[in-house]
Amino acid sequence: MEHFKNLTVLSLEQATVLPYLTYRLAQDGIRVIRMEHPVYGDPNRLVGWNLLGEERMNTYYLCINSGKKAITLNLASPKGQELLRDLIRKLNVDIFSTNTLPRNYEKLGIDYDSLRAVKPDIIWLGVTGFGPDSNEAAYDPILQARSGLMDLTGEKNGDPMVLGIPLPDMGTSEHCYGLIMKALYKRAMTGEGSCIHMSMFESSCSWLTVPITFTKLGRTITRRGNTHEFFAPVSVYKTRDGYIYLAVGNDRQWKSMVSLDIFKSLDREEYETNEGRIRNVKELNEQINEITINHASEELIDLFRQITVPVSKINTIPEVLEEYLVQRRLLTAEDPITGTRITLPPPPHMTPFLEENNRKLSFPPRFGEHNQEIYGELLGYSQEDLESFKKEKII
Repeated sequence: MEHFKNLTVLSLEQATVLPYLTYRLAQDGIRVIRMEHPVYGDPNRLVGWNLLGEERMNTYYLCINSGKKAITLNLASPKGQELLRDLIRKLNVDIFSTNTLPRNYEKLGIDYDSLRAVKPDIIWLGVTGFGPDSNEAAYDPILQARSGLMDLTGEKNGDPMVLGIPLPDMGTSEHCYGLIMKALYKRAMTGEGSCIHMSMFESSCSWLTVPITFTKLGRTITRRGNTHEFFAPVSVYKTRDGYIYLAVGNDRQWKSMVSLDIFKSLDREEYETNEGRIRNVKELNEQINEITINHASEELIDLFRQITVPVSKINTIPEVLEEYLVQRRLLTAEDPITGTRITLPPPPHMTPFLEENNRKLSFPPRFGEHNQEIYGELLGYSQEDLESFKKEKII
């Protein structure tokens, strides 16, 4: 959509939750400028291995920062705050976002009222661990623990486990994406800006649909391993050459399953209803495993697909990359300096901007890479000014 290309996001960002959001916005073609402290920068730049052989461009940072520009600015200094106001005014910033602690908002001059005074229709987003009244530090696993996500993950009699992806980080990013789009719509309709406070904890708890409702109705909900509390058979089953995940969601599907020759021995009265299968789930799963272990994954998958029972091989990440549906949607970014090329996952939805650019994004920006372009060319500061700012650690 053409109008996205006319939007500018200025983001005081680090770690994952906000960089992933602005990475998503960059995929829409929005101009994203990430802002970092001129000395400390984003700590994620130092995580992972040093692929390029240079400082602050480690692999963990590369995953979610393509398509952006990067500047440095010390907002603790009065001149830094003056430059911030200049940036917002002269770049016509539409969205300002930050994931710094709330106690720093006014000190750094980035609170909503201060920025609204510069640009009345600005959309302001503050992402925090536990809301604007809390200055408690929040890392993704801490939020997984506190929100109950960890208690719901793992084997029934085993320890709670961390999720395979940082859902509190990325889930919050997705919730913020929706709120940003809602704020842009509101501004288009009314001309008014927005002040959005987003709590990662509240975002994480919002996924607890069944657990919270059932708990308040007096039902204990906790981790259950690979089985499902209300449907059977739904689990991981070992095959001759790997694993499959099978999900039988109703009695009709079960009847289709036991009509297959290899599962005929399970066509018993006690298993005819889902209630009966749940009652005997441990025994049932053991019996299914005794059958599946003798057959190849692909053979079983073909059989279940013929009777339209949901099934999948449990793919490793290299196997996911071989999927046609994934291959045709992968994004790439290439470094114009070293020629290094990185592959990025498919977007949740292919945007017109990505299609126009053959699914290519600009390479993740180096530390302060666009200071010259933005402060010099766009804001009009001289080379002498920039040298002075650098010397004084303002940029």
